[in-house]
Amino acid sequence: MPPHKAERLTEPSPSILVVDDTSANLQVLTGMLKERGYKVRPVPSGKLALLAAQRDPPDLILLDINMPEMNGYEVCQQLKADDRLRGIPVIFISALTEQLDKVNAFAIGGVDYITKPFQLEELHARVETHLKLHRLQTELVDANAHLAAANDRMSRDLEAAMRIQQTFLPLEAASIPGMEFAWVYRPCDELAGDGLNVVELDAEHVGLYVLDVSGHGVAAALLSVTMSRLLSSSADHSSILVRRSSTGSTSIAPPAEVAAHLNRLFPFDGVTSQFATLLYGVLNLTTGEFRYVSAGHPPPIHVRVGGNSSVLESEGYPIGVAEENYKERSVRLEPGDRLFLYSDGVFEALNATGAQFGSRRLERSIDASRSRPIQESVQAVLAQVDCWRGTVSVGDDLSLLAVERHMVPVVEPATNPGTNGDARSSVTSDGDKRATEVFESQRPPESAF
Repeated sequence: MPPHKAERLTEPSPSILVVDDTSANLQVLTGMLKERGYKVRPVPSGKLALLAAQRDPPDLILLDINMPEMNGYEVCQQLKADDRLRGIPVIFISALTEQLDKVNAFAIGGVDYITKPFQLEELHARVETHLKLHRLQTELVDANAHLAAANDRMSRDLEAAMRIQQTFLPLEAASIPGMEFAWVYRPCDELAGDGLNVVELDAEHVGLYVLDVSGHGVAAALLSVTMSRLLSSSADHSSILVRRSSTGSTSIAPPAEVAAHLNRLFPFDGVTSQFATLLYGVLNLTTGEFRYVSAGHPPPIHVRVGGNSSVLESEGYPIGVAEENYKERSVRLEPGDRLFLYSDGVFEALNATGAQFGSRRLERSIDASRSRPIQESVQAVLAQVDCWRGTVSVGDDLSLLAVERHMVPVVEPATNPGTNGDARSSVTSDGDKRATEVFESQRPPESAF
């Protein structure tokens, strides 16, 4: 058995359509090709060749030029006009030796041209070459189709993941009396390692956080979503922002306790080298006091209504890096004051020279937009960052969360028996009162901060 036949025992024999109006040529070509193990279909005319190709497309066509009724050029033109057949390689085999004949053959889509009389080995070499090229091209088309399908699935998965991440962002229509919030959340890729939210804890308190997971892509996004789920509303039983007793009552977990809880749940992974920074705090809607904890996160910026901004204290290890205790700090927002929380993607934005936007420039940008409404102020800060960056691509997620305290008219409640007329209560239920009292009792003295 010839070696070329043995090689094809494990795969289907290529199919070759031989077209020639001379029966002697058909017999010679058919015998030579069958000897090499090919599946050969001889046809004596151009019209029959088109019918045979349409019924069962071959892997390659050997096509004579000078034939009655329909010559080889016309056959090739009709093959190339058919979407199903145009990819089949056509080798012209003819006694015509003029240069123009060869040019015409290539111009209408032929891949090769063999002149009669031909050498047996030359014919086999050219047939083998074009069959291999056709096979590789087919495999490439199939591989591209598989890649396109995989990319479509990945795109749908990424879109679904993006929608999940967006569920952990503040609601646009959220309205909290006495406070106004504004935020910007701009991932540098389809998925972000940043997260931010405003979470209602009870009638008197809201939780604010900005977190930043190291790295980018799916791994960072998964950790960010997992942490965001834990930092969710008190109505979610997976939330770590509240404590739940055996009797079903709840109380607000102090910020330092929240950070410590996350630190235990997400120890540093040496394989992925992932960690997270976090700025989380609880804002008292009545007093304006903001008690917060920093886990390696950039410091908040406090903008006073009658003065310039100031950078607040912010120390602490990132989540999972160390087992040290986290320290709470406190700042009071007076009516008209603002507070800005942000990720490092804001001040680490690079310009064309490689210089960072910087913390001082961020502080000045916030001061410069102080007279604007808070929504416009946040957008103005973002515009300054974009202007600094210019055409340089974004290298990190960008998150910015701002809150402004407004003056809210106080409605005098009914006087309770046995108390003076100034007695007030901002607690609407016993459960809320217990939650507030527990949180208040855990505060360290003001002098500690």
